[in-house]
Amino acid sequence: MKIGFVGLGIMGRPMALNLHNAQHSLVVYDRASLADDIRAAAEVVADGKTVAQKSEVVILMVPDTPDVQNVLFSPNGVAEGLKPGTLVIDMSSISPIATKEFAKKINALGCDYLDAPVSGGEVGAKQATLTIMVGGPEKAFAKAKPLFELMGKNITHVGSENGDGQTCKVANQIIVALNIQACAEALVFAARAGADPAKVRQALMGGFASSRILEVHAERMLNGSFNPGFRIRLHQKDLNLAMSAAKELNLSLPNTAVAQQMFSSCAAHGGADLDHSALILAIEGLADFSIRDKK
Repeated sequence: MKIGFVGLGIMGRPMALNLHNAQHSLVVYDRASLADDIRAAAEVVADGKTVAQKSEVVILMVPDTPDVQNVLFSPNGVAEGLKPGTLVIDMSSISPIATKEFAKKINALGCDYLDAPVSGGEVGAKQATLTIMVGGPEKAFAKAKPLFELMGKNITHVGSENGDGQTCKVANQIIVALNIQACAEALVFAARAGADPAKVRQALMGGFASSRILEVHAERMLNGSFNPGFRIRLHQKDLNLAMSAAKELNLSLPNTAVAQQMFSSCAAHGGADLDHSALILAIEGLADFSIRDKK
């Protein structure tokens, strides 16, 4: 299959290479930041319009709602090059409400649209073990599923309406943020009380508190290794989506709001591009204490 791929950053690059390694043909548009391995693997063209003209499926993996809008609908964007029958798959994490509007515009061009945001971070993208949450028509999902299986392991068709996948991703990001905050608070508490936080984490890994966040991100917290798999500013964006939707739905999400404030504190101190596990820096700041001083 000939696949156009737009958004070749930390997540998109390994996802695209996994498709290439499975013998699919890639089409990408030229940017100064385009990695050498992508240039070697793909046909490089001038713009999104040309990407769409040459592709059966166009996949987007960009940071935010305005980025998706720009890629699709700007002059010489993807929408201008779409042929009837082309499938557009947005794997970014963006607004469910905007997703519905984007889908309507793409559908009007005779094309199907899926929103298929992912979870699993850079490691999951490289290992093709991403969780993929899909919203959109069943027929389009069936066409895309063999591609999803080359990028992920836990693939769920959440619903037949566009926006359902994005809604699921927002829920995922709420859970991830609160788990990161819980791990950070637990480790700061344990270390400040005099226990070895590394041994506390080891003990908790065998109990009911065990989680993927405790396994991966708590280790990052202990080591102070905050090079981004998923940046704080992107998690801020996702929680903003949650809070905006909650306002429209007349919901209160108090713990989500607190987690967002912790991320905001990190960003205010220059940490917007750190990994989201660096939320612990805000908790440590409140305590005037670092768990890494305990090691």
